[in-house]
This record gives sequence, C-alpha cells and structure tokens, in this order.
Amino acid sequence: MPKHLGHKSILTARQIAAPRTILDTFANPRFGRDYQIEFVFPEFTSVCPVTGQPDFATITVIYIPDKLCIEMKSLKLYYFSFRNKGIFYEAVVNQILDDLATIVKPKRMTVIGKFAARGGTTGTVTAEFPASKA
Repeated sequence: MPKHLGHKSILTARQIAAPRTILDTFANPRFGRDYQIEFVFPEFTSVCPVTGQPDFATITVIYIPDKLCIEMKSLKLYYFSFRNKGIFYEAVVNQILDDLATIVKPKRMTVIGKFAARGGTTGTVTAEFPASKA
C-alpha cells in the first residue's frame, strides 16, 4: 500500500539524503501484459553545482512495468528532493534512472531530461534501462 498518497508532503532530512527511499510501488494490475506508462513532470528543479543557479527541466519517464508500478505521488516527492541539490544534468537523469530501475525493476525504462535554456543553450539528456548497445 502506498505510504505517501493522502498524507502531507514534507520530506525528511533522511529522504533528501537518500531520495530512493521516497519511492513507493504497487503491484502491476495487468502483470503479464506489456504496456507503456509515461509520466511527464514539467516542474523539475535542481541547482547547478558550479554556479549555484537553479536548473529547470521537464523530466519524462517512460517504462514497461514487470511486477511493480511506480506510485505517482511518491515520484513527485522524489523529484522534490532534488530542488536544492547541486548536480549536473547528466548526473540527474542517470540517478533518476538508476533509482527508478532499482525500485521498480521494469522490463524497459527511458528517462529524458529536457533542461531549459541557460546561456542561450538547452540540453536534453536521455538514459535507458537496460542500457542500449551503441
């Protein structure tokens, strides 16, 4: 049963230090059928570790569940844990993929971070599980 749904949304220091602990799952209601789930979070923020300035992004998670699904409110709270964290774009996207793939153990998962313009340049980082073979 999800721990966060229906409760006040305050993160503890432990959750901010170990964001993976925030994530909740529930049993895939159609286990045995491949179907795609997509979550788009257009209000993601983190902090540039060099300048201390905020970075804004849209984070998209697309996955095919196996036995478990991600509970959406816990995912939102997980994203909030990055608000004051100094982290590069590449590290953010790969940490999100690592954390989600570890918790939900999907058949496939893609995380896309589309970061807003800074200095006239936008950035998009895509990470996949399992890793694609180039």
